[in-house]
Amino acid sequence: MSSYKIEGGKKLRGDVNISGSKNAVLGILAAAMMLDGPCKIENVPDIVDVQAMLEICETLGAKINPCGGGVFEIDPTNISTYEATHPKVKNIRASYYLLGALLTRFKKATMYMPGGCNFGNRPIDLHLKGFQKMGAKGTRSTDIRDGIIRIVADELKGAHIFLDVVSVGATINLMLAATKAIGVTTIENAAKEPHIVDVANFLNAMGANIKGAGTDTIRIKGVPVLPGGYSYSVIPDQIEAGTYMIAAGVTRGDVTIHNLIPKHMEPLTVKMIEMGFGIEQGDDWIRVFANEDTELESTNFKTRPYPGFPTDLQPQATVLLCMANGMSRMHENVWDNRFQYIPELQSMGASITVMERIALINGPVKFCGARVTALDLRAGAAMVLAGLAAEGTTTVMAANRIERGYEKIVEKLRAIGADIIYVEDDVDEHIVTVADE
Repeated sequence: MSSYKIEGGKKLRGDVNISGSKNAVLGILAAAMMLDGPCKIENVPDIVDVQAMLEICETLGAKINPCGGGVFEIDPTNISTYEATHPKVKNIRASYYLLGALLTRFKKATMYMPGGCNFGNRPIDLHLKGFQKMGAKGTRSTDIRDGIIRIVADELKGAHIFLDVVSVGATINLMLAATKAIGVTTIENAAKEPHIVDVANFLNAMGANIKGAGTDTIRIKGVPVLPGGYSYSVIPDQIEAGTYMIAAGVTRGDVTIHNLIPKHMEPLTVKMIEMGFGIEQGDDWIRVFANEDTELESTNFKTRPYPGFPTDLQPQATVLLCMANGMSRMHENVWDNRFQYIPELQSMGASITVMERIALINGPVKFCGARVTALDLRAGAAMVLAGLAAEGTTTVMAANRIERGYEKIVEKLRAIGADIIYVEDDVDEHIVTVADE
């Protein structure tokens, strides 16, 4: 098990480049498994979840050719199995996108129940109900037994699908299944996240007919063939960008974050300005800065589906609120167990009280270095941020979880002045972990 050792108190200064979106690329890789020809995907981040997804795709029969610099040539034409039963399917939540892709390709799909971070109940019933409306009919056609999902459909037909709950996963999965279905599929109450738009744009570039991605109604006219044959570049990672913006803030530094989409960052940018941070931005960059004597004002955050504040930035933003004067509130409206990292911050000196889905943060806090654990991907990033702001040494255990979603985080932070190193520990991970990975 790996850990990060951080000597805190260093102001971060300089420039950092954002990698491709983890959430987008995982959906795009699954979508590539439906193509009838090869494609090239650019701006692919070198992170653990992507490595796992590429390995899963290879076990299906896809040819994966790394070209260097985050570019991969992918040829899915030799895929010959509808069974995604590689052990790593259990490690990442986004592996469930292969259900829609394989169902489209073979009219059947079998795979392990996916894994991921354990911060709330994330059923796939919306996915299965949507598949049933498109042709997977009967109680035996969508079956979950012994941790394995089995789906069968004689054919997939366009359908009108209303999602009872806004769901990113169900929106992408049903969009994949509808891409080659007969007729028109309409998904209402669809999620609007940027990575949904990116998956739709990828499919359209490869020959699909998808309209409305990014709105609450998506219409997909099924096509018989997805010829592929084109290159596509993945959008920048909104959550990574937000994490580095917050890193600049908690260290009272001056950092310019490049290769991002400022529009995607607005829910965070507005709040940081409200708190008193300096923000400048251009077409594809944002500069965050603060003076040592800047009085940071308390504020309230509420996580919401896009275009609201993203739940994946909630732990990091909670660290930021610890720096403000007075009482701040963090409302978690997406997941029911995403405050499980709070005791780790409290061990570093944070004054936080949790009342169901609301965390009350009293600041300002002077963090003290401590030995803490990355309980999940984004909670781990929050521990790193607290360590950067702390006095003394912080050791973040189970750092491999952070590497599921952040490319070269140690190198990027060191390049802007952080004192952080990677350490390989001889410790049984099961002793210190509560996350289901």
